[in-house]
Amino acid sequence: MRSLLEVGNLSVRYDKAQILNGVSLEVGAEEFVGLVGPNGAGKSTLLRAISGLVNFEARMKRGTTGNIVLEGEVRFGGERIDSLAPHEIRMKGLVLCPERRRPFRELTVLENLMAGAYLASGSTDTGTRLERAFALFPQLAARSGQIAGTLSGGEQQMLAIARALMFEAKLLCIDEPSLGLAPKIRGELFVAIARVHEAGVPVLLVEQEVGQVFRMSDRNYVLSQGKIIAHGPSAQLMADETLRASYLGL
Repeated sequence: MRSLLEVGNLSVRYDKAQILNGVSLEVGAEEFVGLVGPNGAGKSTLLRAISGLVNFEARMKRGTTGNIVLEGEVRFGGERIDSLAPHEIRMKGLVLCPERRRPFRELTVLENLMAGAYLASGSTDTGTRLERAFALFPQLAARSGQIAGTLSGGEQQMLAIARALMFEAKLLCIDEPSLGLAPKIRGELFVAIARVHEAGVPVLLVEQEVGQVFRMSDRNYVLSQGKIIAHGPSAQLMADETLRASYLGL
């Protein structure tokens, strides 16, 4: 397996609180990888560290009380990126869809998507990328002129993912996409995420719906108290009764 993302011995400390402790993982160039674990395990912090946001926050706080310390390595496409700014990491094609969706609420769906294409320097033109986004998310095509703030929660999450794809993501990191959504809408969203991966985009998915993640993923990592405690294919992890009961809620 050719690795696209490699995280090596990554640790994050907020003042005296150790959030991540020696985390290592990788995502292959064609993989769908799940990252699961209990609330407060450090999953969102890990995605923020990978995408450069923790490093940015650490720089802003340097020399003040409550310092943030990030240690370890993050490589993307073989290049070390853990010292880069978030926008530099994004320009390389590693794109984070944060939790709580966060569209530009006052703009239309189409304007949000065009904002996602801003400064993109990919191999395809904006029109082609827009057609691809609408093909993957037909609900958005039907609402292209609608103000994003008036969309349902599920539609806003789809918009956040489609906006990331407009930047020609080489790896899509998605944080808790189903948070706060009704079961039916969650199902539609997971189908849409599966379509994105089938279209050739590697995915690293953080999600509380463990069963759903395991049905979609090639491999999974289980994070608890800032450490990776298990990793492997879904069937292997599901066969561990202690892991199922103690960490997966299954």
